[in-house]
Amino acid sequence: MPPLLLALLLSLPPAAEPPPEPRRVLRVCADPNNLPFSNQKGEGLENRLAELLAQELDARVEYTWWAQRRGFIRNTLKAGLCDVVMGVPRDYELTLTTRPYYRSTYVFVTREGKAPPVRSFDDARLRTLRIGLHVVGDDAAAVPPAHALSRRGIVDNVRGYSVYGDYTKDSPPLDLLRALEKGEVDVAIIWGPLAGYYAKQSAVKLRLAPVAPAGPASFAFDISLGVRRGERALKAELEQALARRRREVRALLADYGVPRP
Repeated sequence: MPPLLLALLLSLPPAAEPPPEPRRVLRVCADPNNLPFSNQKGEGLENRLAELLAQELDARVEYTWWAQRRGFIRNTLKAGLCDVVMGVPRDYELTLTTRPYYRSTYVFVTREGKAPPVRSFDDARLRTLRIGLHVVGDDAAAVPPAHALSRRGIVDNVRGYSVYGDYTKDSPPLDLLRALEKGEVDVAIIWGPLAGYYAKQSAVKLRLAPVAPAGPASFAFDISLGVRRGERALKAELEQALARRRREVRALLADYGVPRP
């Protein structure tokens, strides 16, 4: 090669490398104020699970924040703002659901004391203890514990706490457990993941006892991921990611104190 041409080639800048492929995005809709499940700081169980799955899928998480009230699925997943909702009941009618990644149960929660923990709706003490439980709007009967109590005529000593609560406060569903901690109620009947998380940080020692089945009624439920109906490829992909990260998922559940029946 002539020296002049060689010198010219050597003086040319190197060819630009092609830009990297854009990283995949896992679009998640979640409540920004709903510990232990999710919050905008990424401190919840479902936040950490989303990051774990994104890592497995070589993706990054992108959130659409929306308070979990009536219309949540319609305004988020069905509106195309996200592709997955964490923590929905198995066979949830509004979404296509993955195989469950955990199962938990309602629990009786009492303050540590000399009396044995409440374990059954047939415990005679429930007729005199002040009982706190979650209600959805004005329809208390829609909540499994309320239905079990009313069937036994236990009504007058029951106090309902809205599962939606005061959204200006941190994680309003935890208000029921705050009331128990302060002695406003004697026993709380509540979804286990809420109780397990709160008990680990409460200044008052709390005891959790899984709710025993009441006749044909079970108080344990399977929890899955929800995607839009028809998104079977994404469903299968998420199920595979959950299966590959099974140990880490179990460790997350233990870290957040989730009761496992």
